[in-house]
Amino acid sequence: MAATSSAALFSVLPLPTATPVSARAGSSLCRPTRSAAAVSPIRCSAASPDLSPGAPAPAPPKPQIELEFVGPKPGADGSYPVDRAAAVSGDKLLRDVMLENKLELYAAYGKLMNCGGGGSCGTCLVEIIDGKELLSPRTDAENRYLKKRICQLTVHSASRCLCQKPESWRLTCQTIVGNKENSGKA
Repeated sequence: MAATSSAALFSVLPLPTATPVSARAGSSLCRPTRSAAAVSPIRCSAASPDLSPGAPAPAPPKPQIELEFVGPKPGADGSYPVDRAAAVSGDKLLRDVMLENKLELYAAYGKLMNCGGGGSCGTCLVEIIDGKELLSPRTDAENRYLKKRICQLTVHSASRCLCQKPESWRLTCQTIVGNKENSGKA
């Protein structure tokens, strides 16, 4: 077996000299061509770049947003639990990142009665403590819901609503993590 180094993304097992090998760059399928000679196995990674001269350079890594989720209730020692996840900037909703990482998003009522990401129930409401500039701007659905929700919770004047929407409150189903260009920690 050939030894691997940090520079090599794949290693090739020794082949008989009469057996040609074919592999497509960027393909997860690497196999020897069939011939009268015995077929030798090849081991490849799914991300095998084309290392031939004149080939285009591989794309740079996409920007990442590191996310920290502080739990709503303190643990036995009095500290709040923190879960961590990462997402490619601009690719996913905050709700999807949380669900994929099995992070607690909904309380008991929300597990049964959530709108499935439509921005109408508010069961996925979170407070952004730090890094709100790394998230998408509020959507119209989010602004409508947060105005309604806040107005239900605050004191009103007889002539007009005095409500202020906290900028730190967001609906995870309406919040895109990143903008495809930024990176950082929220």
